[in-house]
Amino acid sequence: MRKVLIFYCSYGGGHLTAARSVKEYIDANYDDTETLLVDCIEYINKALNKVSTKAFVGISKNAHWAWKQLYYSAENNGTFSKISNAANRVMAIKLKKLIKKVKPDLIVSTHMFSSQMCSRLKKKRRIHCKLATIMTDYETHNQWLINYAVVDYFFVAHDGMKNALISKGIDKNKIFVAGIPLSNRFLANYDKEKILSDFGLQVGKITILFFAGGEYGFGKDKTFRILKSLISSFINIQVIAIAGKNIKMKEQFETLVAETGSNENVKVLEYTDKVPELMSVSDLVITKPGGLTTTESIASRSPDNSY
Repeated sequence: MRKVLIFYCSYGGGHLTAARSVKEYIDANYDDTETLLVDCIEYINKALNKVSTKAFVGISKNAHWAWKQLYYSAENNGTFSKISNAANRVMAIKLKKLIKKVKPDLIVSTHMFSSQMCSRLKKKRRIHCKLATIMTDYETHNQWLINYAVVDYFFVAHDGMKNALISKGIDKNKIFVAGIPLSNRFLANYDKEKILSDFGLQVGKITILFFAGGEYGFGKDKTFRILKSLISSFINIQVIAIAGKNIKMKEQFETLVAETGSNENVKVLEYTDKVPELMSVSDLVITKPGGLTTTESIASRSPDNSY
């Protein structure tokens, strides 16, 4: 029995979604393979995971300028890059214990941090299994490429990313253009009239799927303004507004809908596992930027308007 260990980090839902999709595919198609899905930061230290995730949420929601600075600092091996790389070197020590216990034939990483930790361990000859990095975005970033010489496989979204990696010295035979992993549910054919009926929506109206972003959205004020603008500026549309796990956002949406008398044209939802079905009936998807949601929209044949 072969073993595949799949690592992700919970900084944004896309990394987990991609990891689950990889596990789903392997489990469905390879009877001789056992898979294990692990949040690497959660495994290393639950308190650290909680604090760092909260910090990620705070910066991404309320300090876009700081997020921009961190992104480019990491890309150019600046201060943030040095700090995160040093932290990953330390955390890799505990991750090694799990790897030694599981004894995987292959480790798949859908987040740059787990890729860094595992590649460091392999570079230091602490582990010897194959390593695969799945880049869950449409642009390369240097933090994905730490210790790239010991990574066996890179999976990227498009040819442009492959060419970018080759230009950085990575062997072209290691790079596979495979798109971004997503659930087969986004490729399914659905009865659109039934779905519209199930959600109290009308056939024949332009349907907009609006993701408030849950914990990682546009920012509370901007999210509210976007929905209000949709309701007030367009007549022959209906909106599915998904607030996710943000209960306060859901309550604000419901208040807005009640005040504007838009109950028939706007459906406010909490977290839902019916996103593939809802995308299949939507003419437009409005969401925060993200490789996974963009890929899901394309696969569902829905135009995606990411901000």
